[in-house]
Amino acid sequence: MTKQAHDVDTDLPGKPTSASRTTLSHIMTGNDTNLLGTVHGGVIMKLVDDAAGAVAGRHSEGPAVTASMDEMAFLEPVRVGDLVHVKAQVNWTGRSSMEVGVRVLAERWNESTPATQVGSAYLVFAAVDADGKPRPVPPVIPETERDKRRYQEAEIRRTHRLARRRAIKELRARRAAEAPEEL
Repeated sequence: MTKQAHDVDTDLPGKPTSASRTTLSHIMTGNDTNLLGTVHGGVIMKLVDDAAGAVAGRHSEGPAVTASMDEMAFLEPVRVGDLVHVKAQVNWTGRSSMEVGVRVLAERWNESTPATQVGSAYLVFAAVDADGKPRPVPPVIPETERDKRRYQEAEIRRTHRLARRRAIKELRARRAAEAPEEL
């Protein structure tokens, strides 16, 4: 299987989800805390973006930029001394875009207890050439049932993103036509 299920026109050979999957691990220190004494959400978001960017670059075999972040969920606070693992993989690809799913896990640095999920996010990356213009990406080939489920869920999220963008654009056009002086 070298093409995606949704018929994206590309001559690039497909790549399995495992080809670019990665884990980024980082120990949280006092420099990472917010005013409540827990790790700042922005620190976690940067780790998420870093891991997702590495995956997108690996999958597309070149530069990729963050286009959007969906559904960043913080499930549990992260504390100083937690070893955070950010696991990322490509869930879906279009012509030049990729959805990367990310799970954030944390465990105490000095305990042998299992890591618990503390967050998750979905990011969309666009592969770009040297001039910053979109370039084609290889189709992703889901390997497991979990990968296939993630692929299908990513298509749903994409449909919702496009519908939301279209609805907002139409609303703004209507409002501009009704009250151009407010612009």
